[in-house]
Amino acid sequence: MLDDPPPFEFDVATTVRPRGDGTFDIDVDPGFTVGPKPNGGYLLATAANAAGEALASVESGHRDPIAATAHFLWAPDPGPAEVQTQVLRVGNGASQVRATVVQDGRPCVEATFTMATLTSAPSRPWWSGTTPPAVAPIEDCVRLPAAREGAPFVVSIMDRSDLRLDPAVIGFARGKPSGEADLRGWIAFADGRPVDALGLLFFIDALPPATFELAEAGWVPTLSLTAYVRARPAPGPLIVRQWAQVVDGGRFDEVCELWDATGRLVAQATQLAAIRIPEGLEPPTRP
Repeated sequence: MLDDPPPFEFDVATTVRPRGDGTFDIDVDPGFTVGPKPNGGYLLATAANAAGEALASVESGHRDPIAATAHFLWAPDPGPAEVQTQVLRVGNGASQVRATVVQDGRPCVEATFTMATLTSAPSRPWWSGTTPPAVAPIEDCVRLPAAREGAPFVVSIMDRSDLRLDPAVIGFARGKPSGEADLRGWIAFADGRPVDALGLLFFIDALPPATFELAEAGWVPTLSLTAYVRARPAPGPLIVRQWAQVVDGGRFDEVCELWDATGRLVAQATQLAAIRIPEGLEPPTRP
């Protein structure tokens, strides 16, 4: 008899254990961190997993997050925590669940999910006004290490994902930011895990900040994030584009889009994040 293959890292890291009262125990995984703190997309995916389990307990088949809005109140530490869920509505086409990540009695992430059932059948949108970005072939793109020379901390999620950025957008890694807050490349799980709706929630927050191509400003915490999951992606790496539009008042907005191998938009997100610009640094001149 062949031994069962080891579980995928992401599945282990997002495991939820029900207590029976709508609360789920979790272990915040140190392998999904940026510096000492867990990545926001990873926390969002874990909360979404709990939301799906909460719906299963009331015999709803809606297990896929199709929309999520999250506020990041406090960054938890790796280790034990819990997700407190409340089923707000069970519908025919979609259901809503509130989920709060709590550690040591302190709310860390407050999220609301719209859950439904995504189809795996390939299809085209009835209408779309957007197209995948032009990106270099995956073999020509550059994978950034978790511990990058000159970076202020280790980004452990880089070892969990296989993120390869277009050489044209990694000036920050060479100490020469391009002046364009726009990143693009390819992304997949490093251990080959197929990408589902939970994986998409992780990937929409798994890139370096697009503002690194303006100025590498160290810690850039997410304050609020809204994500839409459009479809289950076709097999294979995803094209990803992430860009910022305005940096003002110590905050900036950031948009992320994920496209599958068929050219279909499968997930998109907008977030507001905090940024600390080095004192006296002038904004770059647009090329």
